[in-house]
Amino acid sequence: MYEWIIIGGGIHGCTIALSLLTSGKVKKEEILIIDPHSGPLERWRERTERIQMPFLRSPSVHHIDVTPFSLEKYAKKVNYDNPFYGYYDRPSLKLFNQHAASLSKEASLQDIWCQSKVKQMGKQGPFWEIETEDQHIYFAKNSVIAIGNNELHYPPWANEWNNGYHIFDSELNMDNIKPPLLIVGGGITAAHTAISLSHLFPGEVTLMSRHPFRVHDFDSDPGWLGPKYLDAYAKIKNYDVRRKMIYQARHRGSIPSELYSRLHRLNKHGKLSIVQSEIQTVSSESNVLISKESTVFRPATVLFATGFEPALTNQSWLRHLITKQNLTCANCGYPIVEESLEWCPHLFVMGPLAELEIGPASRNIIGARKATERIMRNIHLNQ
Repeated sequence: MYEWIIIGGGIHGCTIALSLLTSGKVKKEEILIIDPHSGPLERWRERTERIQMPFLRSPSVHHIDVTPFSLEKYAKKVNYDNPFYGYYDRPSLKLFNQHAASLSKEASLQDIWCQSKVKQMGKQGPFWEIETEDQHIYFAKNSVIAIGNNELHYPPWANEWNNGYHIFDSELNMDNIKPPLLIVGGGITAAHTAISLSHLFPGEVTLMSRHPFRVHDFDSDPGWLGPKYLDAYAKIKNYDVRRKMIYQARHRGSIPSELYSRLHRLNKHGKLSIVQSEIQTVSSESNVLISKESTVFRPATVLFATGFEPALTNQSWLRHLITKQNLTCANCGYPIVEESLEWCPHLFVMGPLAELEIGPASRNIIGARKATERIMRNIHLNQ
């Protein structure tokens, strides 16, 4: 029997876990994290390492620890070289990961780790009953669902092409990819991928974006992190309107200015080709892709850097939970929750599941911090 079970051990799940443990109100033996990976932030590390992202897009005060300046203090403590970049002090990815690993080790998150997937979840009296795919059953007074949507998004023609891989496909081995390469996508993932591969295969990488580069420092206006926009957002009770506001606020497929400069510098020096177009005709047998302008491409490998499906994650246990517990959802399928992020008593959500309450930044690192603040505030009020 646990006080808290957290489903998801990524940035959101680890942020709330660390806050619960450091608050002194929850003992280590009273909390469990359920995640299919072997340790904290494993999927995050795999994906960011794959695209060779040198610096995060978020500022230095966005991390998984409780105190805002923890990452800056850690950088000074370990005497880290070149820890931050640019006006907003965006942290080195290696520093961010090292800091997170240090916090996880200090809090012994590995000791409260259950490497498995949730098979079924429901109520057993006043407690949450969670069955995992390895046939174990766990009970908890409180539960936090801190998962995202990991269903990969592909363009419509992707199924017709044999040598194509999504950059975040767990089966992709980057050591085995062969040039010439066509990278499909116009956002930050595509940009990092194109930059890193152009160094490995100079002159043999093409980045194809269906729109001009959208240059923004962050993927939504910083006003969405505070009262500037959130006060008005909170007053809106129509969740269709909230969904529309989130959609309009997000700078989808955007990149920060230094990536824009690096892409064009590589293009200028012939190390990377940049094409604004879409594929219209696919001939997998003859290994030919033709754009809507009739340009012919003969890539040995196509990498799709096209993100994730925008809909609610399609995990069957979650769909079953919604039906069985009669949980309230908006027309878009996402949870309608209390200000405390409770979907129903003692069931909390974070990340994408919380965005109708938290707003456009809910999926980001700051979204994890804001969700944690609300959940912890709820605990303090009810003790």
